[in-house]
Amino acid sequence: MCGIVGVVGKAEAAPLLLEALRRLEYRGYDSAGIATLVDGRIDRRRAEGKLGNLAGVLDREPLTGTTGIGHTRWATHGAPTERNAHPHSTHRVSVVHNGIIENHAELRAELEAKGAVFETETDTETFVRLVDDFLAHGLAPAEAFAAALKRVHGAFALAAIFAGHPKLLLAARQGAPLAVGYGEGEMFIGSDALALAPLTRRIAYLEEGDWVALDGGGARFFDAAHAPVERPVVTTAVSGAAVGKGNHRHFMEKELHEHPAVLGDTLRQYLDPGTQAVRLPRLPFDPAVVPRLTISACGSAFLAGLVGRYWIEQLARLPVDADVASEFRYRNPPLAEGGAAILVSQSGETADTMAALRLLREAKQSVLAVVNVPESSMARESDAAVLTVAGPEIGVASTKAFTAQLAVMACLSIGFGRARGHVSAADEAKLTEALLEVPSQAAEILACDAQIQALAVEVAKARDVLFLGRGSLYPIALEGALKLKEISYIHAEGYAAGEMKHGPIALIDSNVPVIALCPTGPLFEKTASNLQEAAARGGRIMAFTDADGVGPLSRFAEQVIELPKVGAFSTPILYAIPVQLLAYHVAVLKGTDVDQPRNLAKSVTVE
Repeated sequence: MCGIVGVVGKAEAAPLLLEALRRLEYRGYDSAGIATLVDGRIDRRRAEGKLGNLAGVLDREPLTGTTGIGHTRWATHGAPTERNAHPHSTHRVSVVHNGIIENHAELRAELEAKGAVFETETDTETFVRLVDDFLAHGLAPAEAFAAALKRVHGAFALAAIFAGHPKLLLAARQGAPLAVGYGEGEMFIGSDALALAPLTRRIAYLEEGDWVALDGGGARFFDAAHAPVERPVVTTAVSGAAVGKGNHRHFMEKELHEHPAVLGDTLRQYLDPGTQAVRLPRLPFDPAVVPRLTISACGSAFLAGLVGRYWIEQLARLPVDADVASEFRYRNPPLAEGGAAILVSQSGETADTMAALRLLREAKQSVLAVVNVPESSMARESDAAVLTVAGPEIGVASTKAFTAQLAVMACLSIGFGRARGHVSAADEAKLTEALLEVPSQAAEILACDAQIQALAVEVAKARDVLFLGRGSLYPIALEGALKLKEISYIHAEGYAAGEMKHGPIALIDSNVPVIALCPTGPLFEKTASNLQEAAARGGRIMAFTDADGVGPLSRFAEQVIELPKVGAFSTPILYAIPVQLLAYHVAVLKGTDVDQPRNLAKSVTVE
């Protein structure tokens, strides 16, 4: 959520800032704005809604100046209006902010008592007024900024420009990501490397509590104690190539069709086709002796971790706890001495998962991150990271990143099982062979698009939808329900199929589609029996199965879609694709904003 960009440059800042903000749209936002220094004074343009609205404002009222800041806002304090949009400014200072200032009410009262007049409902304005107050008392910009940082509490990234200082930009990070970009005679700031990629590939990352002063020639870093420090400059692998939809209507559609390539690229990192073996990177713990494993994540990433729990416990006989990150840290669980944890995230910046990471490190647990962004905070702060190779995922609802996470969890589970002596060399070869077939099987599933589109026509009419699955497909039922809720705004729930008769069956009537994930295998008969119970009560059964399951299910199901026959181990990866496709087509039929659904953000960087 919220994106920050800034430039101290040689060319006009506004076009650079607007383009950088476009690359941050995937994070989710509801207003945007830019401020620059024009002849030494602060000028700004803001707009409610999408960046196209801001671009229109800039066309009508251009902004000049080579130093500026920009922001896409996801509303926390205050409604998503132009008045509450960033940057927030006085005649002395202008600020953009990602995160939450937790003690804003206390500081606001203090400043109002001194005569400050607030113009917005936001917590960000508190920081602006605080800096302005220090400036009014004669402090230089860097001194005022540093003094204000000492007064605020919370999780934030901040960037500020100052009237009368045309080559100065200050920025700070506390619990939210921020990167510095190095150009030729110009400097940049951004929430992530993707925003800065068209401008530079030379990046330095602010560490927790850091602040930085940029001018056209470089950067001066200071730590949480305000002491000068050095931060290494690295060359990011993130491409500056334009992030486009190609011939697809939406980024989500494009990313759905990238499943085969992403799965192939990710699996190639960890599987050796020649030896039919898993080759794991360096791990921060020995899976052969670790007594217990904790998996924690948020959203779809948590569901990938939940599938991982099924696989790891089954193949490695290693006890696994799986927790939503926002609950994990407050549950204060007892953690085994010598234990380890796996954290899963697309962005590597999710605030709740980062908080879980720090709790785990304090408890002396070894932490492995499964993450898509190698330069992310999570990748850097964990003991080790295994990377998904999903590339940038622009659609807010995770698709290809989710299946890539599943692919990594599958490889880890085989490797752990081998290390613990519960997976033989023959078993490893068989499981590896099954995974190596997944990319081509994913392409076969995408070829079922027309049938899934026809199914979507019926689902789009519903107010409530149930998704059912058993075993490792239970988390995929949860994923199907989550996707449908996220982008179509239809109420949906995912259940373990055997749990339906313990409550949810009360919801069944002729208006409720029941989406069943029902491949043949050891659990097929039990799942089919659960579905017959729903059908007997008027439920509209719509099933995904393989060729052997079509006949038995067709006796009572309204619609049955045949998917490729795959082994039980690979099923969760592949059955995730049709439920994501279904949600996509339903959302298109409903006319929602598929790529940027309301109220959602790609990277949730506040608690």
